[in-house]
Amino acid sequence: MNTQAAPEPPGRVLGLDLGDARIGVAISDDHRRLAVPVGTVRTGAPQDLKAVAALVEEHDVAQVVVGHPLSLSGRAGSQAVAAEEFAGALRSFLAVPVSMQDERLSTVEADRSLQRGGAGGRERRRVVDQTAAAVILQAWLDANR
Repeated sequence: MNTQAAPEPPGRVLGLDLGDARIGVAISDDHRRLAVPVGTVRTGAPQDLKAVAALVEEHDVAQVVVGHPLSLSGRAGSQAVAAEEFAGALRSFLAVPVSMQDERLSTVEADRSLQRGGAGGRERRRVVDQTAAAVILQAWLDANR
């Protein structure tokens, strides 16, 4: 007879796509198989950190993944440095691990996916950040299975 308890599911992961005005947000299922868009958060410290912390608590998130916008050559430009600084701020603000995921071309991929799905220009602009967050998070989930 096996008396060991079943292992706990690894928990949800929150994915973030940092933008100038908005942060796209996506979340995984409990088993870390699928990323889905959930919305956006307005940028601006410290409200953006507080909003992410509220999402972590509300959705019982076990880990956060921040998109790392490296250049196509793989170098870290000013946006990548800003993302690294935001991830560092999250690490000091949250009680869960914060990782970074290469997000090269994630917004382009998200926009094309929305376009193929029939979303018009206004609709695409409204949801592209959260869709890009789902693309980033799904890449992280796939790489960490």
